[in-house]
Amino acid sequence: MSDKSTITRSQGSAGRTATLDVSTSHLREEYQHWRSLFEAQPTLVQRFMEGQARAMADALIQRQPQARFSFPESVVIDASGQKKQIPPEYREQLAGGLIDRLTRSDISLALRQRLSELEQSGNPAVGMAAGLIRHATAMHMVHNMLPAGRSVTYVPDEGEEIPTLPVGGDLEPQSAITAPTDAIVEEEPEEAGRGELLVPFVPAARRFYLPQWVAFDDQRRLLVNSTNDAEAHIGSMQRFLSVLHTAVSLAPYMVADEEYQAKRYGMLGQLVNQGRALARYETQEIIRTIKQRAAAQDLNRGLSLSLPYFDDQALRMKMHNFEVIPAGRIMFVPAFVVRASEQEQAKVAQDTRLSPSTRKHLLAELHELEQAFDTRVYE
Repeated sequence: MSDKSTITRSQGSAGRTATLDVSTSHLREEYQHWRSLFEAQPTLVQRFMEGQARAMADALIQRQPQARFSFPESVVIDASGQKKQIPPEYREQLAGGLIDRLTRSDISLALRQRLSELEQSGNPAVGMAAGLIRHATAMHMVHNMLPAGRSVTYVPDEGEEIPTLPVGGDLEPQSAITAPTDAIVEEEPEEAGRGELLVPFVPAARRFYLPQWVAFDDQRRLLVNSTNDAEAHIGSMQRFLSVLHTAVSLAPYMVADEEYQAKRYGMLGQLVNQGRALARYETQEIIRTIKQRAAAQDLNRGLSLSLPYFDDQALRMKMHNFEVIPAGRIMFVPAFVVRASEQEQAKVAQDTRLSPSTRKHLLAELHELEQAFDTRVYE
Protein backbone atom coordinates (compact mmCIF):
# COMPACT_ATOMS: atom_id res chain seq x y z
CA MET A 1 0.00 0.00 0.00
CA SER A 2 1.25 3.48 -0.84
CA ASP A 3 2.41 5.76 1.94
CA LYS A 4 0.19 8.55 0.65
CA SER A 5 -3.43 8.64 -0.47
CA THR A 6 -4.24 10.53 -3.63
CA ILE A 7 -7.87 11.33 -4.35
CA THR A 8 -8.69 12.37 -7.88
CA ARG A 9 -11.38 12.33 -10.53
CA SER A 10 -10.85 11.44 -14.17
CA GLN A 11 -10.55 14.16 -16.77
CA GLY A 12 -13.01 14.49 -19.59
CA SER A 13 -12.24 14.50 -23.29
CA ALA A 14 -10.14 17.31 -24.62
CA GLY A 15 -11.73 19.86 -26.67
CA ARG A 16 -10.75 23.04 -28.36
CA THR A 17 -12.29 26.06 -29.92
CA ALA A 18 -11.33 29.55 -31.16
CA THR A 19 -12.47 32.99 -29.90
CA LEU A 20 -13.32 34.93 -33.04
CA ASP A 21 -14.17 38.52 -33.82
CA VAL A 22 -17.37 38.41 -35.85
CA SER A 23 -17.43 42.16 -36.34
CA THR A 24 -14.60 42.21 -38.90
CA SER A 25 -16.21 43.67 -41.97
CA HIS A 26 -13.82 42.18 -44.53
CA LEU A 27 -14.67 38.67 -43.31
CA ARG A 28 -18.38 39.36 -43.87
CA GLU A 29 -17.60 40.65 -47.33
CA GLU A 30 -15.50 37.59 -48.14
CA TYR A 31 -18.24 35.30 -46.86
CA GLN A 32 -20.86 37.00 -49.02
CA HIS A 33 -18.48 36.93 -52.00
CA TRP A 34 -17.99 33.15 -51.90
CA ARG A 35 -21.61 32.46 -51.07
CA SER A 36 -22.72 34.46 -54.11
CA LEU A 37 -20.19 32.72 -56.35
CA PHE A 38 -21.29 29.30 -55.15
CA GLU A 39 -24.95 30.14 -55.77
CA ALA A 40 -23.99 31.39 -59.26
CA GLN A 41 -22.81 27.91 -60.24
CA PRO A 42 -25.09 25.61 -62.24
CA THR A 43 -27.13 23.26 -60.08
CA LEU A 44 -25.15 20.20 -61.19
CA VAL A 45 -21.87 21.91 -60.26
CA GLN A 46 -23.27 22.85 -56.85
CA ARG A 47 -24.33 19.25 -56.17
CA PHE A 48 -20.94 18.00 -57.37
CA MET A 49 -19.13 20.42 -55.04
CA GLU A 50 -21.35 19.42 -52.14
CA GLY A 51 -20.49 15.75 -52.70
CA GLN A 52 -16.78 16.56 -52.62
CA ALA A 53 -17.33 18.68 -49.52
CA ARG A 54 -18.92 15.79 -47.63
CA ALA A 55 -15.94 13.54 -48.32
CA MET A 56 -13.43 16.24 -47.37
CA ALA A 57 -15.30 17.12 -44.18
CA ASP A 58 -15.30 13.47 -43.13
CA ALA A 59 -11.54 13.29 -43.77
CA LEU A 60 -10.99 16.38 -41.61
CA ILE A 61 -13.14 15.19 -38.72
CA GLN A 62 -11.73 11.67 -38.80
CA ARG A 63 -8.18 13.11 -39.03
CA GLN A 64 -7.28 10.98 -42.02
CA PRO A 65 -3.71 11.34 -43.32
CA GLN A 66 -4.82 12.09 -46.90
CA ALA A 67 -7.82 13.52 -48.70
CA ARG A 68 -8.71 13.14 -52.37
CA PHE A 69 -11.10 15.49 -54.11
CA SER A 70 -12.14 16.34 -57.66
CA PHE A 71 -13.02 19.45 -59.61
CA PRO A 72 -15.88 19.67 -62.13
CA GLU A 73 -15.20 20.16 -65.82
CA SER A 74 -16.00 23.87 -65.65
CA VAL A 75 -17.01 26.61 -63.21
CA VAL A 76 -18.56 30.06 -63.37
CA ILE A 77 -15.79 32.48 -62.48
CA ASP A 78 -17.71 35.73 -61.95
CA ALA A 79 -21.14 37.19 -61.30
CA SER A 80 -21.76 37.68 -65.02
CA GLY A 81 -22.01 33.91 -65.48
CA GLN A 82 -18.84 33.48 -67.51
CA LYS A 83 -17.72 29.84 -67.58
CA LYS A 84 -14.21 28.49 -67.89
CA GLN A 85 -13.00 24.95 -68.39
CA ILE A 86 -10.75 23.30 -65.80
CA PRO A 87 -7.78 21.54 -67.47
CA PRO A 88 -8.08 17.73 -67.14
CA GLU A 89 -4.72 17.49 -65.32
CA TYR A 90 -6.14 19.60 -62.46
CA ARG A 91 -9.41 17.76 -61.94
CA GLU A 92 -8.09 15.10 -59.55
CA GLN A 93 -6.40 16.44 -56.43
CA LEU A 94 -4.69 14.96 -53.37
CA ALA A 95 -3.92 16.66 -50.08
CA GLY A 96 -1.30 14.99 -47.90
CA GLY A 97 1.66 13.01 -49.15
CA LEU A 98 3.30 9.67 -48.44
CA ILE A 99 5.01 10.96 -45.31
CA ASP A 100 1.68 12.20 -43.95
CA ARG A 101 0.16 8.81 -44.67
CA LEU A 102 2.94 6.94 -42.89
CA THR A 103 3.02 9.25 -39.87
CA ARG A 104 -0.78 9.62 -39.71
CA SER A 105 -0.39 13.39 -39.67
CA ASP A 106 -3.43 15.63 -39.32
CA ILE A 107 -4.89 16.36 -42.75
CA SER A 108 -6.20 19.82 -41.80
CA LEU A 109 -2.95 21.70 -42.41
CA ALA A 110 -2.13 19.77 -45.58
CA LEU A 111 -5.58 20.44 -47.02
CA ARG A 112 -5.44 24.17 -46.25
CA GLN A 113 -2.01 24.40 -47.87
CA ARG A 114 -3.10 22.52 -50.98
CA LEU A 115 -6.22 24.66 -51.44
CA SER A 116 -4.17 27.83 -50.99
CA GLU A 117 -1.73 26.66 -53.66
CA LEU A 118 -4.57 25.95 -56.06
CA GLU A 119 -6.28 29.27 -55.34
CA GLN A 120 -3.07 31.04 -56.34
CA SER A 121 -2.90 29.15 -59.62
CA GLY A 122 -2.48 31.19 -62.79
CA ASN A 123 -5.55 29.46 -64.21
CA PRO A 124 -8.69 31.38 -63.05
CA ALA A 125 -10.90 28.30 -63.27
CA VAL A 126 -8.60 26.26 -61.02
CA GLY A 127 -8.37 29.04 -58.46
CA MET A 128 -12.14 29.46 -58.46
CA ALA A 129 -12.78 25.72 -58.09
CA ALA A 130 -10.44 25.52 -55.11
CA GLY A 131 -12.18 28.45 -53.43
CA LEU A 132 -15.59 26.91 -54.07
CA ILE A 133 -14.50 23.55 -52.63
CA ARG A 134 -13.19 25.33 -49.53
CA HIS A 135 -16.48 27.21 -49.15
CA ALA A 136 -18.66 24.13 -49.71
CA THR A 137 -16.69 22.10 -47.17
CA ALA A 138 -16.88 24.74 -44.46
CA MET A 139 -20.60 25.27 -45.11
CA HIS A 140 -21.25 21.54 -44.91
CA MET A 141 -19.45 21.27 -41.58
CA VAL A 142 -21.36 24.14 -40.03
CA HIS A 143 -24.81 23.55 -41.53
CA ASN A 144 -25.07 19.79 -42.05
CA MET A 145 -22.68 17.95 -39.72
CA LEU A 146 -24.03 19.44 -36.49
CA PRO A 147 -27.55 19.33 -35.05
CA ALA A 148 -29.43 22.60 -34.73
CA GLY A 149 -30.59 23.48 -31.24
CA ARG A 150 -33.16 25.56 -29.44
CA SER A 151 -33.29 29.35 -29.48
CA VAL A 152 -31.57 30.29 -26.21
CA THR A 153 -30.33 33.32 -24.35
CA TYR A 154 -27.50 33.18 -21.85
CA VAL A 155 -26.25 35.84 -19.47
CA PRO A 156 -22.79 35.95 -17.88
CA ASP A 157 -22.37 35.28 -14.20
CA GLU A 158 -21.38 38.25 -12.06
CA GLY A 159 -17.95 39.56 -13.03
CA GLU A 160 -17.62 37.22 -16.04
CA GLU A 161 -17.61 37.71 -19.81
CA ILE A 162 -18.78 34.37 -21.24
CA PRO A 163 -22.60 34.07 -21.10
CA THR A 164 -23.23 30.71 -19.43
CA LEU A 165 -26.44 31.09 -17.41
CA PRO A 166 -29.57 30.31 -19.43
CA VAL A 167 -32.35 32.83 -19.11
CA GLY A 168 -35.42 30.88 -18.09
CA GLY A 169 -38.62 31.72 -19.89
CA ASP A 170 -42.05 31.14 -18.47
CA LEU A 171 -41.53 27.42 -18.19
CA GLU A 172 -44.12 25.36 -16.42
CA PRO A 173 -43.58 24.88 -12.67
CA GLN A 174 -42.05 21.59 -11.72
CA SER A 175 -44.34 19.07 -10.12
CA ALA A 176 -43.61 17.72 -6.68
CA ILE A 177 -44.16 14.19 -8.03
CA THR A 178 -41.97 14.57 -11.10
CA ALA A 179 -38.54 12.97 -11.01
CA PRO A 180 -35.62 14.94 -12.50
CA THR A 181 -35.23 12.42 -15.32
CA ASP A 182 -38.93 12.16 -16.24
CA ALA A 183 -40.27 13.29 -19.59
CA ILE A 184 -42.82 16.10 -19.39
CA VAL A 185 -46.24 16.01 -21.06
CA GLU A 186 -47.43 19.47 -22.05
CA GLU A 187 -49.71 21.26 -24.49
CA GLU A 188 -48.09 24.12 -26.40
CA PRO A 189 -50.18 27.33 -25.96
CA GLU A 190 -49.95 28.20 -29.66
CA GLU A 191 -51.18 24.70 -30.59
CA ALA A 192 -54.02 24.39 -28.11
CA GLY A 193 -56.53 21.72 -29.02
CA ARG A 194 -54.08 19.65 -31.06
CA GLY A 195 -53.33 17.29 -28.21
CA GLU A 196 -50.53 16.78 -25.71
CA LEU A 197 -46.86 16.85 -26.65
CA LEU A 198 -44.40 14.47 -24.99
CA VAL A 199 -41.28 16.53 -24.27
CA PRO A 200 -38.36 14.16 -23.53
CA PHE A 201 -36.34 16.65 -21.44
CA VAL A 202 -37.00 18.28 -18.10
CA PRO A 203 -37.45 22.08 -18.00
CA ALA A 204 -33.94 22.62 -16.62
CA ALA A 205 -32.45 20.88 -19.67
CA ARG A 206 -34.71 22.64 -22.16
CA ARG A 207 -33.25 26.00 -21.17
CA PHE A 208 -30.08 25.00 -23.02
CA TYR A 209 -29.22 24.81 -26.72
CA LEU A 210 -29.13 20.99 -26.99
CA PRO A 211 -31.06 19.47 -24.05
CA GLN A 212 -29.93 15.94 -24.88
CA TRP A 213 -26.42 16.82 -23.65
CA VAL A 214 -27.45 18.47 -20.38
CA ALA A 215 -26.30 16.42 -17.38
CA PHE A 216 -26.89 18.87 -14.49
CA ASP A 217 -29.66 21.26 -13.53
CA ASP A 218 -29.11 24.71 -12.04
CA GLN A 219 -28.73 23.17 -8.58
CA ARG A 220 -25.92 20.91 -9.88
CA ARG A 221 -28.12 17.84 -9.48
CA LEU A 222 -27.21 14.95 -11.74
CA LEU A 223 -29.84 14.38 -14.46
CA VAL A 224 -28.16 11.33 -15.99
CA ASN A 225 -27.32 7.92 -14.59
CA SER A 226 -23.67 8.50 -13.68
CA THR A 227 -20.72 10.87 -13.95
CA ASN A 228 -19.50 8.72 -16.84
CA ASP A 229 -22.63 9.73 -18.75
CA ALA A 230 -22.02 13.36 -17.79
CA GLU A 231 -18.43 13.15 -19.07
CA ALA A 232 -19.73 11.63 -22.32
CA HIS A 233 -22.06 14.62 -22.74
CA ILE A 234 -19.13 17.00 -22.14
CA GLY A 235 -17.16 15.12 -24.80
CA SER A 236 -20.06 15.46 -27.28
CA MET A 237 -20.19 19.21 -26.72
CA GLN A 238 -16.43 19.51 -27.13
CA ARG A 239 -16.59 17.64 -30.43
CA PHE A 240 -19.42 19.92 -31.57
CA LEU A 241 -17.26 23.00 -30.98
CA SER A 242 -14.24 21.23 -32.51
CA VAL A 243 -16.15 20.83 -35.79
CA LEU A 244 -16.96 24.55 -35.78
CA HIS A 245 -13.33 25.36 -35.04
CA THR A 246 -12.15 23.15 -37.89
CA ALA A 247 -14.58 24.81 -40.29
CA VAL A 248 -13.31 28.27 -39.35
CA SER A 249 -9.67 27.19 -39.59
CA LEU A 250 -10.46 26.09 -43.15
CA ALA A 251 -12.44 29.22 -44.07
CA PRO A 252 -12.05 32.04 -41.49
CA TYR A 253 -14.86 34.06 -43.07
CA MET A 254 -17.34 31.47 -41.75
CA VAL A 255 -17.49 33.50 -38.53
CA ALA A 256 -19.86 35.78 -40.46
CA ASP A 257 -22.30 32.93 -41.07
CA GLU A 258 -25.44 33.27 -38.93
CA GLU A 259 -25.73 29.52 -38.42
CA TYR A 260 -22.14 29.38 -37.18
CA GLN A 261 -22.75 32.23 -34.75
CA ALA A 262 -25.94 30.66 -33.38
CA LYS A 263 -24.37 27.22 -32.94
CA ARG A 264 -21.20 28.52 -31.35
CA TYR A 265 -23.09 30.81 -28.96
CA GLY A 266 -25.54 28.11 -27.96
CA MET A 267 -22.95 25.39 -27.45
CA LEU A 268 -20.21 27.49 -25.83
CA GLY A 269 -22.50 28.67 -23.04
CA GLN A 270 -23.84 25.15 -22.51
CA LEU A 271 -20.39 23.52 -22.43
CA VAL A 272 -18.90 25.96 -19.93
CA ASN A 273 -21.99 25.75 -17.73
CA GLN A 274 -22.08 21.96 -17.73
CA GLY A 275 -18.30 21.60 -17.45
CA ARG A 276 -18.28 23.73 -14.32
CA ALA A 277 -21.25 21.81 -12.91
CA LEU A 278 -19.43 18.52 -13.46
CA ALA A 279 -16.32 19.85 -11.72
CA ARG A 280 -18.34 21.09 -8.74
CA TYR A 281 -20.21 17.78 -8.55
CA GLU A 282 -16.97 15.81 -8.56
CA THR A 283 -15.56 18.15 -5.90
CA GLN A 284 -18.47 17.15 -3.65
CA GLU A 285 -17.68 13.50 -4.41
CA ILE A 286 -14.09 14.10 -3.33
CA ILE A 287 -15.28 15.70 -0.09
CA ARG A 288 -17.51 12.71 0.64
CA THR A 289 -14.67 10.31 -0.12
CA ILE A 290 -12.30 12.12 2.22
CA LYS A 291 -14.83 12.05 5.04
CA GLN A 292 -15.56 8.35 4.53
CA ARG A 293 -11.88 7.41 4.49
CA ALA A 294 -11.12 9.64 7.45
CA ALA A 295 -13.85 7.92 9.45
CA ALA A 296 -12.29 4.57 8.54
CA GLN A 297 -8.82 5.79 9.68
CA ASP A 298 -7.59 5.33 6.13
CA LEU A 299 -5.89 8.72 5.68
CA ASN A 300 -3.13 8.55 8.25
CA ARG A 301 -0.29 8.14 5.76
CA GLY A 302 -0.63 11.46 3.95
CA LEU A 303 -3.07 12.95 1.51
CA SER A 304 -2.81 14.61 -1.91
CA LEU A 305 -5.74 15.96 -3.89
CA SER A 306 -6.44 16.42 -7.58
CA LEU A 307 -9.29 18.87 -7.73
CA PRO A 308 -11.12 18.97 -11.10
CA TYR A 309 -12.01 22.32 -12.64
CA PHE A 310 -13.21 23.47 -16.06
CA ASP A 311 -10.85 25.75 -17.95
CA ASP A 312 -13.02 28.07 -20.07
CA GLN A 313 -10.08 28.99 -22.32
CA ALA A 314 -9.01 25.43 -23.17
CA LEU A 315 -12.66 24.28 -22.90
CA ARG A 316 -11.76 21.12 -21.06
CA MET A 317 -11.51 19.65 -17.61
CA LYS A 318 -8.18 20.06 -15.85
CA MET A 319 -6.80 19.07 -12.45
CA HIS A 320 -5.43 21.28 -9.70
CA ASN A 321 -3.00 19.12 -7.76
CA PHE A 322 -1.82 19.94 -4.25
CA GLU A 323 -0.63 18.27 -1.09
CA VAL A 324 -2.75 18.31 2.07
CA ILE A 325 -0.69 16.08 4.37
CA PRO A 326 2.90 15.00 3.63
CA ALA A 327 3.61 11.30 3.26
CA GLY A 328 4.26 9.61 6.57
CA ARG A 329 2.42 8.38 9.60
CA ILE A 330 0.51 11.55 10.44
CA MET A 331 -2.97 11.33 11.88
CA PHE A 332 -5.59 12.96 9.68
CA VAL A 333 -7.08 16.12 11.13
CA PRO A 334 -9.74 18.16 9.25
CA ALA A 335 -7.79 21.34 9.98
CA PHE A 336 -5.10 20.12 7.55
CA VAL A 337 -7.61 20.29 4.68
CA VAL A 338 -8.74 23.75 5.77
CA ARG A 339 -5.18 25.06 5.91
CA ALA A 340 -4.23 23.52 2.55
CA SER A 341 -7.37 24.91 0.91
CA GLU A 342 -6.63 28.40 2.22
CA GLN A 343 -3.07 28.22 0.94
CA GLU A 344 -4.20 27.06 -2.49
CA GLN A 345 -6.78 29.83 -2.70
CA ALA A 346 -4.01 32.38 -2.15
CA LYS A 347 -1.96 30.77 -4.94
CA VAL A 348 -4.82 30.49 -7.41
CA ALA A 349 -5.87 34.10 -6.82
CA GLN A 350 -2.46 35.17 -8.16
CA ASP A 351 -2.28 32.67 -11.03
CA THR A 352 -2.42 34.76 -14.21
CA ARG A 353 -2.32 31.64 -16.40
CA LEU A 354 -6.03 31.19 -15.67
CA SER A 355 -8.73 33.44 -17.04
CA PRO A 356 -10.52 35.53 -14.39
CA SER A 357 -13.67 33.40 -14.70
CA THR A 358 -11.71 30.13 -14.41
CA ARG A 359 -9.95 31.49 -11.32
CA LYS A 360 -13.30 32.39 -9.82
CA HIS A 361 -14.63 28.90 -10.56
CA LEU A 362 -11.59 27.14 -9.04
CA LEU A 363 -11.56 29.44 -6.01
CA ALA A 364 -15.22 28.56 -5.36
CA GLU A 365 -14.33 24.86 -5.36
CA LEU A 366 -11.42 25.38 -2.97
CA HIS A 367 -13.71 27.41 -0.72
CA GLU A 368 -16.26 24.56 -0.71
CA LEU A 369 -13.49 22.18 0.27
CA GLU A 370 -12.38 24.50 3.06
CA GLN A 371 -15.91 24.96 4.43
CA ALA A 372 -16.60 21.21 4.36
CA PHE A 373 -13.83 20.57 6.90
CA ASP A 374 -13.85 23.83 8.85
CA THR A 375 -14.93 22.85 12.37
CA ARG A 376 -14.18 26.24 13.93
CA VAL A 377 -17.04 28.00 15.69
CA TYR A 378 -17.39 31.68 14.84
CA GLU A 379 -18.87 34.06 17.34
